[in-house]
Amino acid sequence: MHDTLLPIMKALVSLELLRHANMDVKVSVLSCITEITRLTAPDAPYDDEKMKEVFQLTIAEFENLSHVSSNCYTKVVSILDIVAKVKSCLMMLDLECDALVVEMFQTFSKIISANHPHDVFSSMETIMTMVIDESDNISLDLLSPLLASVRKENETVSPISWKLREKVITNCAVKLQPYLQEAVCSIGVVSDSICPTKVGQAMAGTFKSVEEFDFLPTDEKEDSSNVARTRLKGQSVNVGHWNGWDTAACVSAGCRARK
Repeated sequence: MHDTLLPIMKALVSLELLRHANMDVKVSVLSCITEITRLTAPDAPYDDEKMKEVFQLTIAEFENLSHVSSNCYTKVVSILDIVAKVKSCLMMLDLECDALVVEMFQTFSKIISANHPHDVFSSMETIMTMVIDESDNISLDLLSPLLASVRKENETVSPISWKLREKVITNCAVKLQPYLQEAVCSIGVVSDSICPTKVGQAMAGTFKSVEEFDFLPTDEKEDSSNVARTRLKGQSVNVGHWNGWDTAACVSAGCRARK
């Protein structure tokens, strides 16, 4: 079957089609490529460089999910559904497309709304959860938008987006725990600003650990933070959007928030 598809596969990734000026044409091409990815799964249908270009186009076209009445909306929903079902999003981890993963998370959080059917919400939740669960390391660039979502005011400002990120954090609470403890100290988040929901419950252990951190013996304190610190070593985060966040939790725990 793969040999039969080769001429079509080659034609679909030509620069003329991938970079076509007409949006409907690009979405149609991407829809065909996504179907081919479904047929060849779990193997990638193209080499690494072509797959990176395909994923760049995919993330860019996810923006069209915000245009529910557009001609290409149904096709983009289908693409999203296939990416979730065949787990092709995990290929981005293998290809080390970290920036694209962060962009995808940001896009989902930005465009999800009450106008979308549950299937769209569910596919986004599935993709985000899978990516976190299968990641070897969780960067602060990926984690910080998720932490931003648990502020109380965001539940009323963007309730559907808040719900999406709440679900993802809850689904991945165990995986995120060691990273959250370090992120709390790095960014500066107080437990009073966390919504008293499943998100708050999922993070309760983190804040408890931070609050008790200063009372641990020195050796034990170093051991308990080494895992998260090693994973986050060398990473940085733009803290501009954290302005106004009280860092009392970190100060009381003896941690220093990054400037």
